[in-house]
Amino acid sequence: MISLEASVLVVEDSDEDFDTVVEALANTSLRNSVQRASSGDQCLELLRGGAGSSAVRPAFVLLDLNTPGMDGRDALVEIRADAATWQLPVVVLSTSANPRDVAQCYERGANAYHVKPTHYDDHLRLVQSVLSYWLVHVLLPDTTGDLR
Repeated sequence: MISLEASVLVVEDSDEDFDTVVEALANTSLRNSVQRASSGDQCLELLRGGAGSSAVRPAFVLLDLNTPGMDGRDALVEIRADAATWQLPVVVLSTSANPRDVAQCYERGANAYHVKPTHYDDHLRLVQSVLSYWLVHVLLPDTTGDLR
């Protein structure tokens, strides 16, 4: 079972969209922390423990697809290919409603795919719903070690 202290790793290059996640969490009774990566490369560095730091083990990853450097699509492939992170839930939150993107993400192992609403209040409600679902209503795998 995930502890109340488990973090959410948000892969998002937009400051505005990242701030929406932080605000959504603040508007709930949840006290989980939020960690940010601005690209797929930074996401993998956090998950793998680069630059002398220990690996981050979030409750789940909230993944934007269109980030600079390695994008979310490729980061998803890397997350699923790594023995330490293959079970980690990955929830895509993207502006793209392209059926090709949706299909590709599910083929690559996404646990869910959501399209970012264009209106702020709708975006905030969606993120609150996603956070509540994954942090309260789902029994998540223990991602603190390799369970293969």
